[in-house]
Amino acid sequence: MNGTARHREIAKLLRALCPAMPLADFTPVVEAACERRFKTLPPSIALWQALGAHVRHRHTEYDELLEEGYDRDAARHFVVDAMNDTLATWGCARRIETAADGED
Repeated sequence: MNGTARHREIAKLLRALCPAMPLADFTPVVEAACERRFKTLPPSIALWQALGAHVRHRHTEYDELLEEGYDRDAARHFVVDAMNDTLATWGCARRIETAADGED
């Protein structure tokens, strides 16, 4: 793992946000949040973006819905409950909001 201050901060934030998250999920989320594309974002926002994408793609049927022809917004709508269930399992109190709840 990278040892930069940002990397350590993101790892610390993730462990506080999702204390029961398995290491098999923890490591890829931290690595994703440290990617160049998130460099200009504050660590907490980069982490939330990376966490949401990880859960969506690895723990839901999101990709399968896209392959079946659903657009991104519809697919996200159908997987939000599964995403929140996964986050809850990991001890995360924060939840993904649906577009109707104010998500971008």
